[in-house]
Amino acid sequence: MADFQFRGVGASNHTDKERVKHDYYATNPAAIDYLLSGGAKLSHNLWECACGEGHLSKKLESLGYSVISTDIIDRGYGIGGVDFLKQDEVFDGDIITNPPFNQGLEFVQHALSLVNNGNKVFMFLKLRFLEGQKRRELFDTKQLRCVYVSTKRMSCANNGEFGKYKASSAIAYAWFEFEKGYSGDPIIKWIN
Repeated sequence: MADFQFRGVGASNHTDKERVKHDYYATNPAAIDYLLSGGAKLSHNLWECACGEGHLSKKLESLGYSVISTDIIDRGYGIGGVDFLKQDEVFDGDIITNPPFNQGLEFVQHALSLVNNGNKVFMFLKLRFLEGQKRRELFDTKQLRCVYVSTKRMSCANNGEFGKYKASSAIAYAWFEFEKGYSGDPIIKWIN
């Protein structure tokens, strides 16, 4: 991390009673297995930019990837106090995360601005991310390479408390793979 700098951010007083505080819904690490089994090729160097308690980062590290883990909130894993959307240094590798649901578009756009041509951005998002006029503008850039649709419902755990919630979910999730510099139609693959 020699030349890689992070800018901190102050605490936010924003709360939303319908959402978990700070929009923290941790991803089951099995989602990484599903992504890789679908044929995704990740760079050795990864940045997990909304790492939470490290659920995805720990899984990726156990598979031999070199992972930089940051989060806007210090949850005891990685580097806390890092507002991803305020970072401006190019990252030499791929960016992978489950972004806050209310900032999915911003995370994708910003991640694409921070990687080199040929590098990828993997975002774990609701399948309905495919809808919407603002997101259509992103898709029109033709950088969406693949959507890995989960055939079984995967769950995210409120505040990272997997033992507290049922394993199934009413929400359909998918991994979205963007590649900077790619220009083509996306492929759809089914995983798990």
